[in-house]
Amino acid sequence: MVFIYDILNNYALVCSMSGWLIASLAKVVILLIREKRLDFRKIFASGGMPSSHSATVSSLATAVAKTDSIRSTSFAIAFMFAFIVMYDAAGVRRASGEQARILNQLVNNLSENKPVYVKKNLKELIGHTPLEVVVGALLGILIALVMPYGK
Repeated sequence: MVFIYDILNNYALVCSMSGWLIASLAKVVILLIREKRLDFRKIFASGGMPSSHSATVSSLATAVAKTDSIRSTSFAIAFMFAFIVMYDAAGVRRASGEQARILNQLVNNLSENKPVYVKKNLKELIGHTPLEVVVGALLGILIALVMPYGK
């Protein structure tokens, strides 16, 4: 029981998990507003506004800055981890999604003339636009800043 208590009282962990949860729920709400449909699968889906990856890691880095100071080694690690995750989300993963979109179009065009046996299309929405990453990061920072921390 002490283990669960310690987990639930780990400020950085609670902040980062809250960042992920709030950003993921925001995706559901934004989809509901934009497309008038409720899809809870968006909670676990990659891509979309705001980036839950960015919210998670920026909330973590901000929480570490609050608890250990901005000059600490643990903040440096959390900051670089956040930078890499956000860079990857807006760069490599977004490029992979664009390539998947083009490959899906090619396969669909080929299958019009000749049957092509593909079990399913490649997943296209796996990365984020820079705006989705920035909004996710700002959301994560805000969550950690407003979440109370007591020693």
